[in-house]
Amino acid sequence: MTEVKTGDTVRLHYTGTLQDGTVFDSSEGRDPLEFQVGSGQIIPGLDQAIPGMVTGDTKTVEIDCADAYGPINPAMRQAVPRADIPAEIPLELGTQLQMQTPDGQAVPVMVVDLNETEVTLDANHPLAGKDLTFAIELVSIK
Repeated sequence: MTEVKTGDTVRLHYTGTLQDGTVFDSSEGRDPLEFQVGSGQIIPGLDQAIPGMVTGDTKTVEIDCADAYGPINPAMRQAVPRADIPAEIPLELGTQLQMQTPDGQAVPVMVVDLNETEVTLDANHPLAGKDLTFAIELVSIK
């Protein structure tokens, strides 16, 4: 059987879980994920686990946060005056908003703290700082 190597396009089913077993993403009920191995299209830890697999193989891969979405970067958190946020925007912990950089690029942020005068927004990826586990099944190699 043909083994996956860097540069191959593969299709796989996956379920991603946090350390406590909470599922954060899955291809269940959807088409398999398709990507080119080694191209940087997926997180590094998962990309590195695929070479050597053959069609039909399954495995569970534990990925340290450094090889997933990276550690939490404190510089990606910013406190802004509550008065600078339009009153019609609902503010609750966990609310996802979108900010614009000075050059017009949209940046997703999450409300992580708020009080009477300030709102702390976090632009880190929601999975930053988390170790991840993926159960994967290689469906095909193109």
